[in-house]
Amino acid sequence: MSDVLDELQWRGLVAQSTDEAALRTALAEGPITYYCGFDPTAPSLHHGHLVQLVVLRHLQLAGHRAVALVGGATGLIGDPRQSGERVLNTKETVAEWTVRLQDQVSRFLDFDGDNPARLVNNLDWISGLSAIDLLRDVGKHYRLGTMLAKDTVARRLRSDEGISFTEFSYQILQGIDFLELYRRHGVTLQTGGNDQWGNLLSGVDLVRRSEGAGVHVLTTPLITKADGTKFGKSEGGAVWLDPDMMSPYAFYQFWLNAADDDVVRFLKIFTFRSRAEIDTLESAVRERPGAREAQRALAADVTTLVHGGDATAAVVAASGALFGRGDLDGLDARTLAAAVAELPRTSAQVGDAVVDLLADSGLVTSKGAARRAITEGGAYVNNVKVEAEDARLEPTDLLHGRFAVLRRGKKTLGLADAGAQV
Repeated sequence: MSDVLDELQWRGLVAQSTDEAALRTALAEGPITYYCGFDPTAPSLHHGHLVQLVVLRHLQLAGHRAVALVGGATGLIGDPRQSGERVLNTKETVAEWTVRLQDQVSRFLDFDGDNPARLVNNLDWISGLSAIDLLRDVGKHYRLGTMLAKDTVARRLRSDEGISFTEFSYQILQGIDFLELYRRHGVTLQTGGNDQWGNLLSGVDLVRRSEGAGVHVLTTPLITKADGTKFGKSEGGAVWLDPDMMSPYAFYQFWLNAADDDVVRFLKIFTFRSRAEIDTLESAVRERPGAREAQRALAADVTTLVHGGDATAAVVAASGALFGRGDLDGLDARTLAAAVAELPRTSAQVGDAVVDLLADSGLVTSKGAARRAITEGGAYVNNVKVEAEDARLEPTDLLHGRFAVLRRGKKTLGLADAGAQV
């Protein structure tokens, strides 16, 4: 069980901990019970939360007992941001998002067998806490000097806007969570992002002052690219785990596009591949970078982890079919729509000349160039070679009643879009 800390460190998943030697001893004498919290401040988790979910899973696989907390109470407040106050969501919205996040979290842990995980909501204990109870039983253990020294709080205090008592008090609520989980389930370790270090220590201090017990914190580093820039923004925004907010196809493509300088590190962080497997893929990056074996392994593993094997298979099939290595007719409407979402397109209707569609979509510079592409055998509609210069769009060309995929040569793609709803 203690080997899991070495494993997490090798994978680049440890930034700092409260007392590494004591934590190693606790893990070796385990199993221990640990937790991580997820606040419903959005309708979906994203790539940053995925790091925490992977850590939770590693610890559970090592035999330790997982508790996943979705903060129906703390989500009503939100942890202090580096700049500016949060806009508070309604109670109804937070309740809805809590259910959505609970469903997402539940897919990453094993809730059956000999070592089942627990899923909890801090609204269960915070909602019944009166102001008097908060001040008498919890507030007495906090010192303002320590609270004001927290990095985010100090930064906000120096800003023109300052910080509200609401957000300032967030660290107390997070401390209550650790204390309550220590009392209810014997939780002695909390994990989280390194940007949450101050909030995590709040719980350590509260458990020590209230119970006289030593507990632990383990944080993960901020994941960045090799060039130092921020990781985790797609063209459409954040890398969401909800398929309705980011399609499995777009999700897969995001990981497939990882740079050679980043891919091995991402394999360690976001997948459960063994050291030997990752070493082999690292060699492939050096020796056969054009094959992008490591990127394909990363994209397949993470997409399967988040969306399941069936979704990954559909995405891989769609990627191949777009470039003539599969059957476009076999793709379901949702996967096809996601796969063609970023293609240059032109509006179309049955009877339109293919020459016009090729030119209007931008695949060629003119109708003359479109005719030459057809004559030379380099123009395709749905992977079928266009044989005649006067070819027109047929009803059977519209996949799911809407799309016809245009291709010039092997790799240049466009779309004729009849505008029907998929």
